Amino acid sequence: MCLAVPGKIISIDDSKGELMRVGKVNFGGIVKEVNLAYVPNAKVDDYVIVHVSFALNTIDEKEAVKVFEYLKEMDSLELSDEGDNK
Repeated sequence: MCLAVPGKIISIDDSKGELMRVGKVNFGGIVKEVNLAYVPNAKVDDYVIVHVSFALNTIDEKEAVKVFEYLKEMDSLELSDEGDNK
């Protein structure tokens, strides 16, 4: 199963051309460098869906927040399941 995670673009470096366009993306406090070649219209403060260091698409902030909530919920479920196995 593959998982793409939303993150917010905080900076962009397009000095090496369109195919090598990269951005620093914030994933809830963790900042990673991401290839932005597939989202040429993305700009700073946009949210993007990222899989294996490639931004695949832009999404609006409301959708990104919804995904963050789902991920937190999944983490809570995992923690409660661990307690049941003891």
